[in-house]
Amino acid sequence: MSLRHAPKAFLRDLNGDNLSAGLVAGIFGLSAGVIHISAGTAAGLDSSFIMIWVISYLMINGLFGIFMPAYYRLPLPMANSIPGALLFAAVIPVVGLEAALGATLIAGVISLVAGLAGVMKTVMRLMPMPIVMGMVAGMLLSFGLNMVRPLENAIVPAAIMILAFFLSARLIRKVPPLIVSMLAGIIYLMATGVDLSGIQATIRFPEFIVPHFSFSAFLTYGLPLAIILVGMETPAGVGLVKGMGYKEVPANAITAVGGLGTMISSFFNLHSTCIAAPMTGICSSPEAGTHEKRWVAAVVAGAIFVVAAPFYGYVVSLLEATPRYFIAIIAGLALMRVITSAMAIAFAGKKHEMGALFAFLIAASGIQILEIGATFWALVLGVLVSLIFETKDFEFASTAHPLKKAGE
Repeated sequence: MSLRHAPKAFLRDLNGDNLSAGLVAGIFGLSAGVIHISAGTAAGLDSSFIMIWVISYLMINGLFGIFMPAYYRLPLPMANSIPGALLFAAVIPVVGLEAALGATLIAGVISLVAGLAGVMKTVMRLMPMPIVMGMVAGMLLSFGLNMVRPLENAIVPAAIMILAFFLSARLIRKVPPLIVSMLAGIIYLMATGVDLSGIQATIRFPEFIVPHFSFSAFLTYGLPLAIILVGMETPAGVGLVKGMGYKEVPANAITAVGGLGTMISSFFNLHSTCIAAPMTGICSSPEAGTHEKRWVAAVVAGAIFVVAAPFYGYVVSLLEATPRYFIAIIAGLALMRVITSAMAIAFAGKKHEMGALFAFLIAASGIQILEIGATFWALVLGVLVSLIFETKDFEFASTAHPLKKAGE
């Protein structure tokens, strides 16, 4: 494919179906910024940094999100890793911003090399998906718990926001339920007299920063991020596109471009670039029109990111003015599907169950050993437990006796 004729092809293929799907995907991606804000707030990060972080997420990934579908003529919207965002926010107070970005840079290099070398299958043999997803589920557990805790002390607004989410998901298919839940919560706050007068509209752009390398930061955050990008984000996005009837999907190229984007992101306060699985589901669905024109939806979503990025500070300012339970509920609702998906992959496959369980428990505990965070130990000890007690579940175990298998 080529970018030379992409503008003309875009105008030719643009129609009501892919335009509306692109708008929905773009709005969904914008709402995902709330997860960054809540994670950063929970970790005690400065609001100015959180604003730049989210703006970089939208601007950089929006540009890649325009390039990828325009080049391959496939619905390949780009965003960043949500589990990676939570890891990033949690590790900054421990190792420092520059060291976390240095680990991001190395994770990007690993992803780039993995994509160029085409070694994704080999990587997944050594790091089984149930264990990776057990770690992810454990890391996300606190967000689910924080979502339901307001039912104890703020039951009315919590019930309104949660019910608005589920009812809109059932009845209003064209509008992301997270947006409806936020609007319902804001209406309640305004009706009960919460002061929102301090909200300020600002215009900001990504800011350059020089990453620093730290081995402990790489083990705590960089290595888990690389595994997530290579072993979870690309397979999830590619699986969605193939599930919609696309036979040829460039998995290695997606991984390589994501690695390059992650390397660039590390110089602009951002933790990753990768294919956006939830947005991919929207842009590649039948609602986006015929197969050969669905790529336009992904370009529209990327353009929305780029246009909205400088003005996203308004959303940050709005959420800062709301009570703490507001962000907690929104973040929990936004991550529900991620949590259920992670739990299902970790425990429903009947393989690596004990390793996945240990990975889940260790990641949820938040422990630090030798000043290295829980996510690293969740992966290491999860694999170790599985190697000891579930050796037969590893792919290399099933191919250890080829002669015996051939004689059966």
